[in-house]
Amino acid sequence: MVKKKEDAIEKFLDGIDFKNLKAKEITGENGLLKLLTKRVIEKAMNAEMDDHLGYPKHKNRNRSTNNSRNGNSKKTLTTDIGNVDINIPRDRLSDFNPKIVKKHQRRFEGFDDKIISMYGRGMTVRDIRSHLEDIYGVDVSPDLITDVTDAIINDAKEWLNRPLDNIYPIVYFDGIVVKGRTDRKSTNKTVYLAIGINMQGRKEVLGLWIGENEGAKFWMGIISELNNRGLKDILIACIDGLKGFPDAIQAVFSETKIQLCIVHMIRNSTKFVSYKDRKEICNDLKRIYTASTEQEGIDNLEWFGDKWNKKYPMIYKSWKNNWENLNEFFAYPPEIRKVIYTTNAIESLNYSLRKVTKNRGAFPTDDAITKIMYLALTNASKRWTMPIKDWGAAINQFAVYFGNRVPV
Repeated sequence: MVKKKEDAIEKFLDGIDFKNLKAKEITGENGLLKLLTKRVIEKAMNAEMDDHLGYPKHKNRNRSTNNSRNGNSKKTLTTDIGNVDINIPRDRLSDFNPKIVKKHQRRFEGFDDKIISMYGRGMTVRDIRSHLEDIYGVDVSPDLITDVTDAIINDAKEWLNRPLDNIYPIVYFDGIVVKGRTDRKSTNKTVYLAIGINMQGRKEVLGLWIGENEGAKFWMGIISELNNRGLKDILIACIDGLKGFPDAIQAVFSETKIQLCIVHMIRNSTKFVSYKDRKEICNDLKRIYTASTEQEGIDNLEWFGDKWNKKYPMIYKSWKNNWENLNEFFAYPPEIRKVIYTTNAIESLNYSLRKVTKNRGAFPTDDAITKIMYLALTNASKRWTMPIKDWGAAINQFAVYFGNRVPV
């Protein structure tokens, strides 16, 4: 069947003198491509009408229905090649509902997906309008773009409330600041993320929450939600130095080990470092958290202080003051340590999220923030197809250190 269709199309195309056609006569406003699209859609709809009535056009003899054709109505359909005017067949009983272009449908299938894809990659409503105008010659209203992207908010909420696995060996808790509006005033809002490493070693976003003022009650709400969605155990939680968060975690997951996130420590340490010193400082900090033993890590921290305190005294002071929450990973063998302090899992995701928010002003609502974050996270997770490095060795070490908490 497919071969016959291809042969018929090839035969049709062979009958067109492409050598004497200009580019605009093929792809232009009134070009061949639009004409073919129009005729194919109309032909398909007329075939649907024949099936609906039970007889072809002009062959109504011995028909078994009192319904019949009743002319056509016009509709402008937005497609990838621009606006296409089509004639839609009508029936007298008005119960014909075509499948290829449904009632009230104004955009061809797949067009909305393109809008959502552009929005999810950081393009603003203005950018999307300009792009569609430049590429497809289609003038799309801002309200239409908003309506199309708003349609995915239910998908986002369903995804954010999905059931979770019983156990995630490691969960990173992170946050990214965006501009939002509250009572018509622009304010900083933090989008908090929980990124789990599942038993197969793959990254998975467990949830996101939007808050202006975090505290013990806020954190308890996050942990309780994860628990209610099926999460019963976290072996190691990697967190930023947020007050009250360790207590909230251990109130629900009493056996979870708390590790201050190395990613955040490095990020905070290099925040005010000049560009020319940043690489060297990162390499020197790496000597601390990759040390073989805790004592070696302490010695390397002192060495770091001797080298950099004159120029950047706050870095040494920060690591020294937080050492009691940083040193948890020294209790584990190298396989587990690498998984805990690896920066790739969070840094690549943060880059993706900042990329889609940097061109925007203040988000009008929390739903608008949720929408763009959901799309960005969905795009990012498509690349998470492989376990993180050395996961096989790490999970075996987890089984040794955490015993029957690790399912066989």
